[in-house]
Amino acid sequence: MKIIITGAAGFIGFHLSKHLINQSYDVIGIDNLNKYYDSKLKEERLLVLQQHNNFMFHKINLEDKTSIDKIFSIYKPDYVINLAAQAGVRYSIENPYAYVDSNLIGFMNILEACRNYPVKHLLYASSSSVYGGNKVAPFSTNHNVDHPVSLYAATKKSNELMAHTYSHLYGTPTTGLRFFTVYGPWGRPDMAYFSFTKDIIEGNPIKVFNHGKMERDFTYIDDIVEGIYKLIDRPPAANKEWDESKDDLSSSFAPYKIYNIGNNQPVQLMKFISVLEEHIGKEAEKIYMEMQPGDVLRTYADVSDLERDIDFKPNTSIEEGLGKFVEWYKEYYKVKI
Repeated sequence: MKIIITGAAGFIGFHLSKHLINQSYDVIGIDNLNKYYDSKLKEERLLVLQQHNNFMFHKINLEDKTSIDKIFSIYKPDYVINLAAQAGVRYSIENPYAYVDSNLIGFMNILEACRNYPVKHLLYASSSSVYGGNKVAPFSTNHNVDHPVSLYAATKKSNELMAHTYSHLYGTPTTGLRFFTVYGPWGRPDMAYFSFTKDIIEGNPIKVFNHGKMERDFTYIDDIVEGIYKLIDRPPAANKEWDESKDDLSSSFAPYKIYNIGNNQPVQLMKFISVLEEHIGKEAEKIYMEMQPGDVLRTYADVSDLERDIDFKPNTSIEEGLGKFVEWYKEYYKVKI
């Protein structure tokens, strides 16, 4: 089976590509290797993947429609997993057009390619950020998500709407995956767990927003990968009898589905910092600050439909997951404490 993974040099894309390579998929990786964070980390992820004969890589921007179409025409993939996106809530406040280019125009090019070179299933990254100002928890895919609090979240909600349109008009089976605070080895340096680890080890103070009164549904990378893997060959079917007054809003009269992939166990920020300190073996100096624009107080995933449909629920504890991350961090950066 041939599968295109966009964002293959990114955090989730790297781990997913590695897993699918080992499952004997022919993986065609696409990434633009942008400098949103340390490109050296992306390049070293790629080096790991390129050790395998069934991994091919192309450096392409998703906004480059001609190049995207060419890749699809050459490989004619069975499946596509779109993980490439401009990430980051706070960065979207400073650089809004980067999100329009990558997350909207880029995704449009992927949808068009899947229409012109029909695929068995398009899976794509959405985000827990689409829940925005919602206060009812746990967050369910059956909840309304029309109140985003960042442009990043708005682009992810837009992706879901665009995918539904293509599922309806052209019969492209699409599945959107709302990821909840993904962490683990080879992770993103802009994420709190990564920057906290760096600062604690180097003796720098860490910024604790909203005075630590926040909760996140931290989800370990291996759980994310397992969830995606189990969904690849389960494209959604159209439900011609679908009725919005009584049926799940995450499904449709079109071959369309949305899932949460989260740990279903929100962790208080101060508890998270405490576990990190324990694994590092060093206490953090903390600077308590106000809430940042675009942030939310709590994320909490309802994953009942994921359990029902693929008999899977993320279950890696924060203690185990952060332990593995710190172990990787110390080895990768050759840290001695």
